Amino acid sequence: MALLKYEEIAESLRSRIAAGEFAPGETLPSGRDLAEQWGVSRATAVKAMDVLRNDGVVEARQGTGFVVTETPVARPAGGRRAGSARVAGGMPFLRIGAPDWAEPPAHVAAALRMEAGAEALRRIRVLQLPDGSPHSYVQAWFPPEVAQASPRLAQTAPIAEGTTRYVRRQTGRFPVEGVDVTTVRLATETEALHLALSGSAPVAVVLHTALDQEGRPLVCEEGVTPGSLYEQVDTYAM
Repeated sequence: MALLKYEEIAESLRSRIAAGEFAPGETLPSGRDLAEQWGVSRATAVKAMDVLRNDGVVEARQGTGFVVTETPVARPAGGRRAGSARVAGGMPFLRIGAPDWAEPPAHVAAALRMEAGAEALRRIRVLQLPDGSPHSYVQAWFPPEVAQASPRLAQTAPIAEGTTRYVRRQTGRFPVEGVDVTTVRLATETEALHLALSGSAPVAVVLHTALDQEGRPLVCEEGVTPGSLYEQVDTYAM
């Protein structure tokens, strides 16, 4: 399906940001300049910028315009329901180490439908609360066929357009269904260290698997949150 004009403008700017043409903190072209470049109304250009702002790629600064965000934003594992922008419920995060290839735990391998002993690409981050304290420890696992086709997943640099859009651009695959499994257990030593927990503290674990249009796993994220910070609220008709 063809993109609408404002979507086309937004995707062009995403690609330019991802390629490093606009660095974090740098100002993007104004709505007036974009309107002239693309031959559209200023309202259409502003709508394109709103799309990027809703996805946490840019932010508005008074007297400056729209600038590329300096702090990466992500959503907790399982917080990616259809129609939600990346900044909706998003949190700033710190990348832990460099992406690496490793053998995933058995339950993650099963979710990714991988054979025992096979390796997947792992990316680790810690989501933060407004005061900078840790909220959750997240390991994202990408199966080989996705990681090999999307080389930037193996780099430490942030992916401005978000991993979902990047993977779709590289592979043509995109998530159409999410499966979330929530369990409770004690934190591991590594998790306790990154979450500033003392001893074997209880944690809530959300295992989120995204499936593509053919039902194939795209990524499996395991988000670990201290019990004192975890809350799930569901509203439904009765």
